[in-house]
Amino acid sequence: QVQLVESGGGLVQAGGSLRLSCAASASIVNMDLMGWYRQAPGKQRELVATIDIKSGGSTNYADSVKGRFTISRDNAKNTVYLQMNSLKPEDTAVYYCNARRRMYLPPYWGQGTQVTVSS
Repeated sequence: QVQLVESGGGLVQAGGSLRLSCAASASIVNMDLMGWYRQAPGKQRELVATIDIKSGGSTNYADSVKGRFTISRDNAKNTVYLQMNSLKPEDTAVYYCNARRRMYLPPYWGQGTQVTVSS
């Protein structure tokens, strides 16, 4: 079992920045893929960004955050980050960290961290 603990959420004005952190209880180099998802009130959970741990760190982003968000990892700290710049009110959501040890296994989820962007 892997525990994921998110931090860094909060309230920020539109145009501002936040950096989310996801600390894993196990070595992230053993994961195939890690990522961030978000869920706004009344909406389905959606993918924000992923990083392919197994294959050299290639990244993938939702169209809505491309050019504004950056996912990265620190293997030594077993932590994945999401740098969010130029935040918009529509980015308001609970952000969840996700880790997949193997793509054919169920993913691990964190408890989520709230991000609120005021206009």
